[in-house]
Amino acid sequence: MYLHNTLTKRKEKFNPIDEKNVRMYVCGPTVYDRAHLGNAKSAVVFDVLNRILRHLYGDKHVTYVSNITDIDDKILNKHQQTGKPIDEITTETYQWYIDDMHALNVKDPDYRPRATEFVQEMIELIEILLKNGHAYETEGHVLFSVDSMPKYGFLSGRSMKEMLAGARIEVADYKKNPADFILWKPSTADQPGWDSPWGYGRPGWHLECSAMSSKYLGNSFDIHGGGADLIFPHHENECAQSLCAYPNDTFANYWVHAGMLMVDGVKMSKSLGNFYTVNEIIKKYPAEALRLLFISTHYHQPFNFTYSGLKQSKQILDKFYNALLRVKDVPTIEIEPDERVVEALADDINTPLAISYLHDITNSLNKASTLEDKQKYKSLLLRSADILGILYQEAEEWFKGNIDSDIDENEINRLINERLEAKKSKDWVKADAIRNQLKEQGIILEDTPQGTAWKKE
Repeated sequence: MYLHNTLTKRKEKFNPIDEKNVRMYVCGPTVYDRAHLGNAKSAVVFDVLNRILRHLYGDKHVTYVSNITDIDDKILNKHQQTGKPIDEITTETYQWYIDDMHALNVKDPDYRPRATEFVQEMIELIEILLKNGHAYETEGHVLFSVDSMPKYGFLSGRSMKEMLAGARIEVADYKKNPADFILWKPSTADQPGWDSPWGYGRPGWHLECSAMSSKYLGNSFDIHGGGADLIFPHHENECAQSLCAYPNDTFANYWVHAGMLMVDGVKMSKSLGNFYTVNEIIKKYPAEALRLLFISTHYHQPFNFTYSGLKQSKQILDKFYNALLRVKDVPTIEIEPDERVVEALADDINTPLAISYLHDITNSLNKASTLEDKQKYKSLLLRSADILGILYQEAEEWFKGNIDSDIDENEINRLINERLEAKKSKDWVKADAIRNQLKEQGIILEDTPQGTAWKKE
């Protein structure tokens, strides 16, 4: 397997520390609001990586950890804006996130730690950094000293000047170097906090992932993932504090980053009015179409969301599911996924190439004339698509479940029965009128020897 490693800036052969325990950590969301498209795209990318790792190394030999950040100033701001208790905000938005990810067929990680559960480990990590001379106390804060690490900036490849120009560098008089970042900050009585050797307070954002990844995966593990927007300062600072705390370890050997998300060619932003949540998109379009759209672009490249692209993804799924609908009564057989699909995904998660092979398999399925060939290509299509996390529905459910008209399934079935009675009475005008009525609402009828079937247009 090959992965593009941000650490070395090139595609490299993946050599896990232990093939019997491949370990991956991916930064999860901060739970203060609905998951947006950027959250979802990253989750889907690393879900595919998780699936291909499990295929290559075995399900029991992969450990996947993705955290939940439930200590953050964004959460505190939400509390101040709404008056809702912090626990209520984080519990509600956490469940929204889980529901959205399940809708996108994202598998749960093996562990999903919440930052609030690991504050003691974070305090212990700060104590190590203070002891090693990489941190200092000032005005109730504990900060990491970037001057204590000569190679600070090696992950992002940024110079100190570039880093100081970073958008999320906090300017403060108590810092020895403007680039020094917070490990611990004081909390007021009405803010969330914990007792510590430095007073009542809370940990810095970067510290959380270092502590949680170390807890579950050790001080040296294989893959650390996240969106490209996290390379600096978040992942740079994770590297710094983890390597300085444990200088004999490597922290993460491969850093894998999903490309930036754009909307209609520009960066997604609330101020530009092009900010979309997963929830609002999947109310209008099938979640599976959104998943397919995410993986239609190579993960390492910038991803451009458009509604036209979403419609095209739905049409592609219609093609796949139509092929499966024709062989709905054909039983599947045990089969390995198409080698070409596996090889594409093992070559730096090349999902566009893998999808192209699904089209080839679908064409073969449509041409299949013998039961043996129908079984083979149906099973091959489903098994290969599973590594991409698509085609997980029954074909009939796919077409029936994507109705955006005001008519419900019971009403569709009633009209089909009414049309059947009209046909028995040879009232062709009424039968055609019912067919046209349904077509106007996006429902297509297909008369088969087994009866009348329907699907969404």
